[in-house]
Amino acid sequence: MIQKSLHWLLISATSIAIGSSSALVEIFFSKAIDSLLPEAIEVNRFRRPGTITILSTNNRIIQKLGPATREKVEKGKMPRLIKEAFIASEDRRFYKHKGVDLWGISRALITNLRERSVSEGGSTITQQLARTVFLSQDRTLTRKLKEAALSYKLERQLSKEEILEEYLNNVYLGSGAYGISDAAWVYFTKKPSLLSLEEAALIAGLAPAPSLYSPLVNTELALKRRSIVLERMQEQGFISPQQLIQSSIRPLNLKPATPKYFNSAAPFFTSWVAQQLPLVLNPEQIEVGGLTIRTSLNLKWQKEGQKAIREHSPENMEGAIVSIEPNTGLVRVLIGGKDFKTNQFNRATQALRSPGSTFKLFPYLAAIESGIKADEIFIDKPMCWKGYCPKNFGDKYMGEVSLADAFKNSLNTVAVQLIDKVGFQKIISGANRLGIGNYRYLENYYPLAIGAFEQTLLDMTGAYAGINNRGMYLQPTPFEQIKGPGDEILWDHIANKGKGQRAFEPKVADTMNWMLQRAVSTGTGIAAALKDRPVAGKTGTSEGGRDLWFIGSIPQLTTGIWFGYDNNKKTKSGSGEAAWTWKQFMNQIKGEFEVIKFTKSLN
Repeated sequence: MIQKSLHWLLISATSIAIGSSSALVEIFFSKAIDSLLPEAIEVNRFRRPGTITILSTNNRIIQKLGPATREKVEKGKMPRLIKEAFIASEDRRFYKHKGVDLWGISRALITNLRERSVSEGGSTITQQLARTVFLSQDRTLTRKLKEAALSYKLERQLSKEEILEEYLNNVYLGSGAYGISDAAWVYFTKKPSLLSLEEAALIAGLAPAPSLYSPLVNTELALKRRSIVLERMQEQGFISPQQLIQSSIRPLNLKPATPKYFNSAAPFFTSWVAQQLPLVLNPEQIEVGGLTIRTSLNLKWQKEGQKAIREHSPENMEGAIVSIEPNTGLVRVLIGGKDFKTNQFNRATQALRSPGSTFKLFPYLAAIESGIKADEIFIDKPMCWKGYCPKNFGDKYMGEVSLADAFKNSLNTVAVQLIDKVGFQKIISGANRLGIGNYRYLENYYPLAIGAFEQTLLDMTGAYAGINNRGMYLQPTPFEQIKGPGDEILWDHIANKGKGQRAFEPKVADTMNWMLQRAVSTGTGIAAALKDRPVAGKTGTSEGGRDLWFIGSIPQLTTGIWFGYDNNKKTKSGSGEAAWTWKQFMNQIKGEFEVIKFTKSLN
């Protein structure tokens, strides 16, 4: 009896040892294999190659480019109906297998052999998620082995619900729809929670071959697939026989819509973003994609700017507006025209227009830098320079006038006199330091002083922002931060902030800013005056009123406005229209800024 007990004890001990060894070996190999595979947490950060998500400064989505999931169902809020439809269609044993379903593979093989076609797949939802996130769609043995290993790892590190939700938020469902939210919108203009049984079944039926089964392409095939999914849902006990009958006979009732965020909420701005991106990232980073770009754009202000341009443009002219944060160079508003759908030409960044008297900023800066005082007297009278005879507005001349009053009243003759006082190169050099004339060179030509050389609204506003920033110029940028596919920071504005340059000493810039304030309070820019805070700015009108400008600042923001015709024809308006529109725009957003004063002149 004792011998028999010892025998069974030995057998038990041996079994335990073998079992423990097997378990340890399995754990060892599992960990060894797992160490060679990506971490499951990367599923949560997944972004497809080639995608670019463009965000506003407060992280609101402006646009999504490429094969991106445009909207996702929040964690824990995936509708039960949708989960059941996809499980019935794609993975009936989802809650029973551990990543790879050998029974499902066998069943699919038998079904396909019997029907002599590939009518059923053997990949589980977990395998499909692993393939989407980590692998390619290549049909190779190596890829299938990796897919299986990854699936087992996902099942060990994530819950079934996490796997199912990630799959449903990323699976491609045709017509540019990546994920259930996109599909519900694209096919039915609905949120996932509002889909009916037959609508959820139709979308679930798209997963194996989205292009082939799309109801927008082949109605008959789509209905056939829907019926198959409904039948499987009934077989699984998800719906009753009566629900199956009722849902199967209902029409498609499609209501197609463009994918959300496919069109930009600020198209003139995002077109500029696309042009600027190669300046901060290399071609490989752009090609790989998976980028999240947090831009400088304030969407609320952008909408107010668009409204101002559309509602206040005189004589049905075209218009543009740019707002820049002076101490960072961040562009908060950029609108290049009234309607991007009608005309994509960006008048803020591409249109070269005569800046008129807004260009006088540069000869006056050169004069102040050269030691000419604001109260120094000039003679305003008709004069000629080598055959060039500029006239003041209305042919009115003031005789003896101080430098400050000449600027306030925008006297052309005094601006040209400053060329003789300080020289062409002093003026051109100062303009260059403020981002003007570095690509389209300024020349030694007397009309230079009053805006003969065409500039963009963006560049001119950037120059004025540099003066508002006490002479420190920062090149205008649309980027706050750019992250790569793994959420790594590729570019950051704070890290690059030091790349600004000292264009003018603070004393010079402060004096110029004081003169700009006088131009608004009692000069040509009075239409832009705000009751509750100081404004510094300058109007500009090109010959024949072809271009109407106003570039104005409060201490925290510099905004430029331009009006004109694309064919450069003469207008019957003046730059006061631009100044008044500037005021209407600022009245809508000024409440977001503290009332502060500009730094006083030290001259």
